[in-house]
Amino acid sequence: MQVKQNYSLLNHNTFAIDVRANVVISYDNEEELKEMARDGFSNYPRPILHIGHGSNLLFMNDFEGTVLLSNITTIEVLREDDTEIVVRAGAGLTMDDFIEHCIGQGWYGLENLSLIPGQVGASAVQNIGAYGVEVCDHIKRVNCVSLTDGKEISFAREECDYAYRHSIFKTPEYRGAYAVVSVEFSLNKRFTPQLAYGGIVKSLQGEGIDINNVSAKQLRDVIIAIRNDKLPDPKVQGNAGSFFMNPIVRKELFKEIQQKYIDVPHYTIDEQHVKIPAAWLIEQCGWKGRSHGKAGVHHKQPLVLVNMGGARGEDIKALAEEIQRDVNARFGIRINAEVNYIY
Repeated sequence: MQVKQNYSLLNHNTFAIDVRANVVISYDNEEELKEMARDGFSNYPRPILHIGHGSNLLFMNDFEGTVLLSNITTIEVLREDDTEIVVRAGAGLTMDDFIEHCIGQGWYGLENLSLIPGQVGASAVQNIGAYGVEVCDHIKRVNCVSLTDGKEISFAREECDYAYRHSIFKTPEYRGAYAVVSVEFSLNKRFTPQLAYGGIVKSLQGEGIDINNVSAKQLRDVIIAIRNDKLPDPKVQGNAGSFFMNPIVRKELFKEIQQKYIDVPHYTIDEQHVKIPAAWLIEQCGWKGRSHGKAGVHHKQPLVLVNMGGARGEDIKALAEEIQRDVNARFGIRINAEVNYIY
């Protein structure tokens, strides 16, 4: 375990916001975390904030408290049969590294989530998703430690209340109360590619790959290429990926919008609701490629807000609020931030 005082979080948030925390603790195993929690973190300033790679956070100020970082990166096979394998992965493991490892072992299902930044633990909290797959599709159990008393608690998938970019861990009652220490995944031993989303087929064909005989590695490579083509690398330009969630609206409102914008992209959710891409709404409002001081909207993907260099949290937040106002004024739709503001 490492304890650092007055420590910079510049390398612990993908927006590259230059803030500091009073204390940063990197723990190596579950017992270290439980011991600190049982002791009520009595030696450390509050509040307590557990983060992963900071890929879904926007720090508004220096953090006057203690930041926890997990170094638990173990991978353990719990059980398997001819078609399924259940694997427990440490919460501190980089999710993309885990996906690469799974493909190498012949464990399938997570390929479409390749290159999404963040750690395994955060993936279960945020219910990350891309190209027609959500991580909850393969989660069996999320194992946690209570930050109140250090007790172990385990949540079956059905208890996690998973929905689009939502889990029980994002609700007021649970947010910040538990630290994820490991996630159990149910993966397939037979590869069945998920191709019906986001131009994957076109990209595969562009690489000369037979879509009826695509391998998991080929699919992963194409997903990575698609993401690299349209999304900025956080190591080069600070960002948190998709800043806004795609809004789900009633069909009556969608039809009103469709009368003015015949080709509005959409995805049917159910008989009463439609999902409209937030990127399309933002682009229609003229924000694609524009900047506001040191914060900007990416020139290829308007869903992504970027740090143009030296931006503060309030710069990004001010830009986000301008975009939200414009989208609401034009379409009558409130787009909500996926990114968490940390004060």
